[in-house]
Amino acid sequence: MDIRQLKYFLAIAEEGQITSAARKLQMAQPPLSQQLKLLEDELGVKLVERGPRSIQLTEAGMILRERAQQILDLTDSTTRELKDFVKGIYGTLSIGTVSSSAATLLQERLLEFHQVYSGVKFEIHEGNTYRVLDLLNKGIVEVGIVRTPFSSSGLECVYTASEPMIAVMTPDYDWTGGEPAIDIGELRNRPLIIYRRFEQLIRETCLENGFDPLVFCMNDDARTTLLWANAGLGIGIIPRSAFTLANNSSLIVKEIASDSLNTRVAAVWMKDKYLSSLAEKFIENFQK
Repeated sequence: MDIRQLKYFLAIAEEGQITSAARKLQMAQPPLSQQLKLLEDELGVKLVERGPRSIQLTEAGMILRERAQQILDLTDSTTRELKDFVKGIYGTLSIGTVSSSAATLLQERLLEFHQVYSGVKFEIHEGNTYRVLDLLNKGIVEVGIVRTPFSSSGLECVYTASEPMIAVMTPDYDWTGGEPAIDIGELRNRPLIIYRRFEQLIRETCLENGFDPLVFCMNDDARTTLLWANAGLGIGIIPRSAFTLANNSSLIVKEIASDSLNTRVAAVWMKDKYLSSLAEKFIENFQK
Protein backbone atom coordinates (compact mmCIF):
# COMPACT_ATOMS: atom_id res chain seq x y z
CA MET A 1 0.00 0.00 0.00
CA ASP A 2 1.43 3.37 -1.03
CA ILE A 3 0.36 7.00 -1.28
CA ARG A 4 -0.67 6.64 -4.91
CA GLN A 5 -3.03 3.76 -4.10
CA LEU A 6 -4.55 5.72 -1.22
CA LYS A 7 -5.23 8.64 -3.57
CA TYR A 8 -6.89 6.26 -6.02
CA PHE A 9 -9.03 4.72 -3.29
CA LEU A 10 -10.14 8.12 -1.94
CA ALA A 11 -11.16 9.22 -5.44
CA ILE A 12 -13.29 6.08 -5.79
CA ALA A 13 -14.83 6.62 -2.33
CA GLU A 14 -15.63 10.27 -3.07
CA GLU A 15 -17.06 9.69 -6.54
CA GLY A 16 -18.98 6.51 -5.76
CA GLN A 17 -18.13 5.20 -9.24
CA ILE A 18 -14.91 3.85 -10.66
CA THR A 19 -15.68 5.45 -14.03
CA SER A 20 -16.12 8.90 -12.48
CA ALA A 21 -13.05 8.40 -10.29
CA ALA A 22 -10.95 7.45 -13.32
CA ARG A 23 -12.15 10.56 -15.10
CA LYS A 24 -11.26 12.70 -12.11
CA LEU A 25 -7.81 11.11 -11.91
CA GLN A 26 -7.37 11.46 -15.69
CA MET A 27 -6.66 7.78 -16.18
CA ALA A 28 -8.36 4.81 -17.81
CA GLN A 29 -10.89 2.76 -15.87
CA PRO A 30 -9.27 -0.73 -16.16
CA PRO A 31 -5.97 0.29 -14.48
CA LEU A 32 -7.91 1.96 -11.66
CA SER A 33 -10.04 -1.14 -11.12
CA GLN A 34 -6.86 -3.20 -11.08
CA GLN A 35 -5.28 -0.94 -8.45
CA LEU A 36 -8.37 -1.32 -6.26
CA LYS A 37 -8.22 -5.09 -6.56
CA LEU A 38 -4.49 -5.11 -5.73
CA LEU A 39 -5.16 -3.00 -2.66
CA GLU A 40 -7.92 -5.35 -1.49
CA ASP A 41 -5.68 -8.38 -2.11
CA GLU A 42 -2.81 -6.82 -0.18
CA LEU A 43 -5.00 -5.93 2.79
CA GLY A 44 -6.94 -9.18 2.63
CA VAL A 45 -10.29 -7.44 2.98
CA LYS A 46 -13.09 -6.28 0.71
CA LEU A 47 -13.20 -2.49 0.56
CA VAL A 48 -16.21 -1.90 -1.71
CA GLU A 49 -19.43 -3.56 -2.76
CA ARG A 50 -19.81 -3.21 -6.52
CA GLY A 51 -23.30 -2.40 -7.83
CA PRO A 52 -24.57 -1.97 -11.39
CA ARG A 53 -24.19 1.82 -11.31
CA SER A 54 -22.21 2.65 -8.19
CA ILE A 55 -20.06 1.23 -5.44
CA GLN A 56 -20.64 1.29 -1.70
CA LEU A 57 -17.88 1.23 0.89
CA THR A 58 -17.77 -1.73 3.23
CA GLU A 59 -17.10 -1.17 6.92
CA ALA A 60 -13.42 -1.81 6.23
CA GLY A 61 -13.58 0.65 3.34
CA MET A 62 -14.99 3.34 5.62
CA ILE A 63 -12.14 2.81 8.07
CA LEU A 64 -9.57 3.03 5.28
CA ARG A 65 -11.17 6.17 3.85
CA GLU A 66 -10.80 7.99 7.17
CA ARG A 67 -7.24 6.80 7.73
CA ALA A 68 -6.25 7.45 4.12
CA GLN A 69 -7.45 11.04 4.38
CA GLN A 70 -5.45 11.54 7.56
CA ILE A 71 -2.33 10.04 5.96
CA LEU A 72 -2.65 12.23 2.87
CA ASP A 73 -3.30 15.34 4.96
CA LEU A 74 -0.18 14.59 6.98
CA THR A 75 1.83 13.94 3.82
CA ASP A 76 0.72 17.22 2.25
CA SER A 77 1.37 19.20 5.43
CA THR A 78 4.82 17.68 5.84
CA THR A 79 5.71 18.34 2.21
CA ARG A 80 4.61 21.98 2.45
CA GLU A 81 6.42 22.49 5.74
CA LEU A 82 9.70 21.06 4.44
CA LYS A 83 9.50 23.07 1.22
CA ASP A 84 8.82 26.21 3.24
CA PHE A 85 11.76 25.40 5.51
CA VAL A 86 14.09 25.11 2.53
CA LYS A 87 12.82 28.41 1.13
CA GLY A 88 13.23 30.10 4.47
CA ILE A 89 9.54 31.07 4.76
CA TYR A 90 6.72 29.84 6.93
CA GLY A 91 4.16 28.92 4.30
CA THR A 92 0.38 29.15 4.30
CA LEU A 93 -1.91 28.67 7.29
CA SER A 94 -5.50 27.56 6.66
CA ILE A 95 -8.00 28.89 9.18
CA GLY A 96 -11.76 28.43 9.43
CA THR A 97 -13.72 31.18 11.13
CA VAL A 98 -17.28 32.19 11.92
CA SER A 99 -18.26 35.75 11.02
CA SER A 100 -18.92 36.84 14.60
CA SER A 101 -15.29 36.02 15.48
CA ALA A 102 -13.74 37.90 12.57
CA ALA A 103 -13.26 41.15 14.48
CA THR A 104 -11.49 39.44 17.38
CA LEU A 105 -9.35 37.40 15.00
CA LEU A 106 -8.25 40.37 12.89
CA GLN A 107 -7.91 43.09 15.48
CA GLU A 108 -6.43 41.16 18.38
CA ARG A 109 -4.74 38.04 17.01
CA LEU A 110 -3.79 38.07 13.32
CA LEU A 111 -2.14 41.48 13.47
CA GLU A 112 0.11 40.40 16.33
CA PHE A 113 0.93 37.13 14.59
CA HIS A 114 1.69 38.87 11.29
CA GLN A 115 4.10 41.27 12.97
CA VAL A 116 6.16 38.34 14.24
CA TYR A 117 5.78 36.02 11.22
CA SER A 118 5.56 38.47 8.34
CA GLY A 119 6.26 35.78 5.72
CA VAL A 120 3.16 33.76 6.55
CA LYS A 121 0.27 33.70 4.10
CA PHE A 122 -3.30 32.87 5.04
CA GLU A 123 -6.15 30.90 3.57
CA ILE A 124 -9.42 31.82 5.32
CA HIS A 125 -12.59 29.71 5.10
CA GLU A 126 -15.73 31.36 6.50
CA GLY A 127 -18.93 29.66 7.56
CA ASN A 128 -21.07 28.83 10.54
CA THR A 129 -19.75 26.78 13.47
CA TYR A 130 -20.88 23.48 11.98
CA ARG A 131 -19.10 24.19 8.71
CA VAL A 132 -15.89 25.24 10.46
CA LEU A 133 -15.87 22.05 12.53
CA ASP A 134 -16.56 20.00 9.39
CA LEU A 135 -13.63 21.69 7.62
CA LEU A 136 -11.43 20.81 10.60
CA ASN A 137 -12.53 17.19 10.55
CA LYS A 138 -11.81 16.92 6.82
CA GLY A 139 -8.36 18.47 7.19
CA ILE A 140 -9.17 21.46 4.95
CA VAL A 141 -8.26 23.86 7.76
CA GLU A 142 -5.86 23.29 10.63
CA VAL A 143 -7.34 25.74 13.11
CA GLY A 144 -10.92 26.88 13.61
CA ILE A 145 -12.00 30.14 15.25
CA VAL A 146 -15.49 29.70 16.72
CA ARG A 147 -17.65 31.02 19.52
CA THR A 148 -19.17 29.33 22.52
CA PRO A 149 -21.38 27.47 22.90
CA PHE A 150 -20.22 24.52 20.78
CA SER A 151 -19.49 20.84 21.30
CA SER A 152 -15.81 20.40 22.15
CA SER A 153 -15.84 16.60 21.75
CA GLY A 154 -12.72 15.49 19.88
CA LEU A 155 -11.25 18.99 19.97
CA GLU A 156 -8.42 20.80 21.68
CA CYS A 157 -9.48 24.34 22.61
CA VAL A 158 -8.01 27.60 23.88
CA TYR A 159 -10.29 30.50 24.78
CA THR A 160 -10.21 34.26 24.88
CA ALA A 161 -11.75 36.18 27.78
CA SER A 162 -15.51 36.09 28.18
CA GLU A 163 -17.42 39.02 26.66
CA PRO A 164 -21.02 40.20 27.11
CA MET A 165 -23.77 40.24 24.54
CA ILE A 166 -25.09 43.63 23.53
CA ALA A 167 -28.44 44.93 22.30
CA VAL A 168 -28.15 47.19 19.26
CA MET A 169 -30.99 49.44 18.11
CA THR A 170 -31.88 52.69 16.41
CA PRO A 171 -32.80 55.61 18.71
CA ASP A 172 -36.51 55.00 18.05
CA TYR A 173 -36.28 51.76 20.03
CA ASP A 174 -34.39 53.23 22.99
CA TRP A 175 -36.65 53.20 26.05
CA THR A 176 -33.83 53.73 28.54
CA GLY A 177 -33.25 57.46 28.32
CA GLY A 178 -29.64 56.91 27.28
CA GLU A 179 -28.60 54.31 29.86
CA PRO A 180 -25.54 52.30 28.69
CA ALA A 181 -26.76 48.94 30.04
CA ILE A 182 -30.04 47.07 30.34
CA ASP A 183 -31.33 44.13 32.31
CA ILE A 184 -32.30 41.04 30.31
CA GLY A 185 -35.87 41.40 31.54
CA GLU A 186 -36.21 44.72 29.70
CA LEU A 187 -36.22 42.83 26.39
CA ARG A 188 -39.59 41.27 27.16
CA ASN A 189 -42.11 41.81 24.32
CA ARG A 190 -39.57 43.67 22.18
CA PRO A 191 -38.86 42.53 18.57
CA LEU A 192 -35.50 40.76 18.63
CA ILE A 193 -33.16 40.06 15.73
CA ILE A 194 -30.83 37.19 16.57
CA TYR A 195 -28.14 35.09 15.00
CA ARG A 196 -29.33 31.46 14.92
CA ARG A 197 -26.09 30.31 16.53
CA PHE A 198 -27.13 32.00 19.79
CA GLU A 199 -30.83 31.11 19.73
CA GLN A 200 -30.66 28.47 22.46
CA LEU A 201 -28.46 30.60 24.72
CA ILE A 202 -30.70 33.66 24.34
CA ARG A 203 -33.95 31.72 24.68
CA GLU A 204 -32.79 29.83 27.77
CA THR A 205 -31.55 33.03 29.43
CA CYS A 206 -34.87 34.78 28.76
CA LEU A 207 -36.86 31.80 30.08
CA GLU A 208 -34.74 31.79 33.24
CA ASN A 209 -35.84 35.39 33.69
CA GLY A 210 -39.53 34.61 33.29
CA PHE A 211 -40.36 35.31 29.65
CA ASP A 212 -40.21 33.82 26.16
CA PRO A 213 -38.33 36.14 23.77
CA LEU A 214 -40.22 37.71 20.86
CA VAL A 215 -37.99 36.75 17.93
CA PHE A 216 -38.81 38.98 14.96
CA CYS A 217 -35.96 37.73 12.73
CA MET A 218 -33.75 34.65 12.96
CA ASN A 219 -30.71 34.60 10.69
CA ASP A 220 -27.39 32.86 10.10
CA ASP A 221 -24.91 35.73 10.34
CA ALA A 222 -24.13 38.41 12.89
CA ARG A 223 -23.72 40.86 10.01
CA THR A 224 -27.35 40.29 9.01
CA THR A 225 -28.41 41.06 12.56
CA LEU A 226 -26.55 44.37 12.38
CA LEU A 227 -27.99 45.27 8.97
CA TRP A 228 -31.59 44.58 10.02
CA ALA A 229 -31.18 46.46 13.28
CA ASN A 230 -29.55 49.36 11.44
CA ALA A 231 -32.60 49.50 9.16
CA GLY A 232 -34.80 50.01 12.22
CA LEU A 233 -36.54 46.64 12.06
CA GLY A 234 -35.91 45.54 15.62
CA ILE A 235 -33.34 45.07 18.37
CA GLY A 236 -30.30 43.00 17.47
CA ILE A 237 -28.44 40.84 19.96
CA ILE A 238 -24.79 40.12 19.16
CA PRO A 239 -21.43 39.63 20.93
CA ARG A 240 -19.82 42.97 21.75
CA SER A 241 -16.80 42.42 19.48
CA ALA A 242 -19.05 41.72 16.47
CA PHE A 243 -20.38 45.30 16.44
CA THR A 244 -17.91 46.48 13.79
CA LEU A 245 -18.66 43.71 11.29
CA ALA A 246 -21.27 45.64 9.29
CA ASN A 247 -22.95 49.04 8.95
CA ASN A 248 -23.83 50.35 12.42
CA SER A 249 -24.05 54.07 11.72
CA SER A 250 -27.64 54.36 13.02
CA LEU A 251 -27.22 52.12 16.04
CA ILE A 252 -26.82 52.69 19.74
CA VAL A 253 -25.44 50.00 22.03
CA LYS A 254 -26.72 48.64 25.33
CA GLU A 255 -24.71 46.06 27.23
CA ILE A 256 -27.01 43.31 28.51
CA ALA A 257 -26.44 42.75 32.24
CA SER A 258 -26.66 38.97 32.53
CA ASP A 259 -24.18 36.50 34.01
CA SER A 260 -25.30 33.72 31.67
CA LEU A 261 -25.56 35.73 28.43
CA ASN A 262 -21.84 35.75 27.67
CA THR A 263 -19.70 34.21 24.96
CA ARG A 264 -16.03 33.47 24.27
CA VAL A 265 -14.01 33.10 21.11
CA ALA A 266 -12.04 29.87 20.90
CA ALA A 267 -9.28 28.51 18.71
CA VAL A 268 -9.93 24.80 18.14
CA TRP A 269 -8.11 21.95 16.42
CA MET A 270 -8.55 18.19 16.14
CA LYS A 271 -7.10 15.99 18.89
CA ASP A 272 -6.24 13.10 16.61
CA LYS A 273 -4.79 14.95 13.61
CA TYR A 274 -1.35 16.27 12.79
CA LEU A 275 -0.77 19.94 13.60
CA SER A 276 1.94 21.79 11.69
CA SER A 277 4.53 23.88 13.50
CA LEU A 278 3.01 26.95 11.85
CA ALA A 279 -0.41 26.17 13.34
CA GLU A 280 1.24 25.53 16.71
CA LYS A 281 2.86 28.97 16.59
CA PHE A 282 -0.47 30.57 15.73
CA ILE A 283 -2.15 28.85 18.68
CA GLU A 284 0.67 29.92 21.01
CA ASN A 285 0.14 33.51 19.88
CA PHE A 286 -3.64 33.16 20.25
CA GLN A 287 -3.20 32.31 23.94
CA LYS A 288 -1.22 35.46 24.78
